[in-house]
Amino acid sequence: MKSISALVILLLANVMTLSGQSYPVKIEATVDPSVRANFDPDARLFLFFSKYEFSPPYTQIWPNGGNAVFGKNLHWAVDQHLMVSDLSGWSKTPAWNLEAVPAGTYYVQILWDQDQTESRIDAPGNLISAVKKVEINQNSTLQFNLNEVIPERTIIENPLVKYFEMTSDTLSAWWGKPVLVKASVLLPSGFYDHPDASYPVRYHVAGYGGRYTRINRVMDPENPFSSWWTSGDAPQIITIYLDGEGPFGDSYQLDSDNSGPYGYALTHELGPKIEALYRGAGTPELRFVDGCSTGGWVSLALQLYYPDFFNGCWSYSPDAIEFNNYQLINIYKDKNAFTNEYGLERPVMRETSGEPMMLMREFINYENVQGKTDTYVTSGGQFSAHTALYSPKGTDGLPVPLFDPFTGDIDPNVAEHWKKYDLTLYSQENWTSLGPKVQGKLNIWMGDMDNFYLNLGTRAFDEFIQSTDNPHSDAVIRFTPMKGHCEEYDQRTILEAMAMKVKSITRD
Repeated sequence: MKSISALVILLLANVMTLSGQSYPVKIEATVDPSVRANFDPDARLFLFFSKYEFSPPYTQIWPNGGNAVFGKNLHWAVDQHLMVSDLSGWSKTPAWNLEAVPAGTYYVQILWDQDQTESRIDAPGNLISAVKKVEINQNSTLQFNLNEVIPERTIIENPLVKYFEMTSDTLSAWWGKPVLVKASVLLPSGFYDHPDASYPVRYHVAGYGGRYTRINRVMDPENPFSSWWTSGDAPQIITIYLDGEGPFGDSYQLDSDNSGPYGYALTHELGPKIEALYRGAGTPELRFVDGCSTGGWVSLALQLYYPDFFNGCWSYSPDAIEFNNYQLINIYKDKNAFTNEYGLERPVMRETSGEPMMLMREFINYENVQGKTDTYVTSGGQFSAHTALYSPKGTDGLPVPLFDPFTGDIDPNVAEHWKKYDLTLYSQENWTSLGPKVQGKLNIWMGDMDNFYLNLGTRAFDEFIQSTDNPHSDAVIRFTPMKGHCEEYDQRTILEAMAMKVKSITRD
């Protein structure tokens, strides 16, 4: 799930107050000569209207009361003067069209989604226009020039920070083309002073869609973590920051029918190669995994599916651990994802007070607009990634959606297929062999007012854990009243916990 701090900024901003009037708006767009050499004439055009100026409109792709997004696949000749006044055939999030834009102040931008290597619209190589601040109070024509290329990602320069990429033989064979996997590596402060030493390894999994470049924030000189890490007081542990990119959004670092063998690639290719390159201990007993939100689910799943590869997970606010509680949906019994048994619209997000903040229907609508197929299946968003991981491959070569993108009706056959990724079911069915392998390895934290209702699935998993025998699980599962999504997650705390475990291992 998305970082709650970013969402609070979006959702608590002042929502626009409209006069009730609306006006027709026309869009004129050209491709700047400076970017024409790399322009693909067949791509998806996005039009963004935002009420907020704190970040570019193309980065504001969650429903928050002040954003409107429109998208359509187009053929655009590079020298064509594109005119848009009729949005027939476009996917869109608001009820209004360009023929009647509500009066008000907007920040407007267009994006040409032409990248073919990444799943999300902020991919390097996509083209964007400058942001225009406009006042809609009369008939208007807005002119845009695609003149900026979203740049390649870079990582901070620091002797303890390394970038790693490799062509995965396994994924490349599966896809029939070269597939890169990436990561960044944070070395311990004593790495260069002790050239013969080897180190425990921490695998860090980000929140939804987090990239290897998050190491830039971790090691920013203004971040207190950076000074602590280089002080010599921090644990001497290597951290591998895994990359969250996959063919349909976040890969979730696991094998799937749609994205391919990402779990195998992690545990047999990327992980071992990084460990060998940077003097990782290379033994399961000194290998750990952690994360929050999506990272919380992935870290727990990796520990359960690869119990002999990792020797401990620290899972915070994990995505739905089991699908009787897929947020507020029971995928095995409910008929519809958007409305509950009482005919009420389901929220997908709330404040810690319990006040609903966002509906499932509108969340999915935003993902539908981002998808190249006009559905969430290809959006690169949260539910796109869930579908790619949990669902079977369809006859069209795409993941089969659990629920209809527009009506919300749930397909029970697809729900049945999701069972192999239901972590409670998986643990129940395999506890005789799995239980002994995960003793001393499961550490889970959840806020009991999780903003995405994820506490429900974690509570159900805890009930199962409490009922286990042969062996009785020693998993540590903590719930904190009135706490929200990822509120108690702290990388320093987790590293110190890992260091304590390393000390107990090496002492024994």
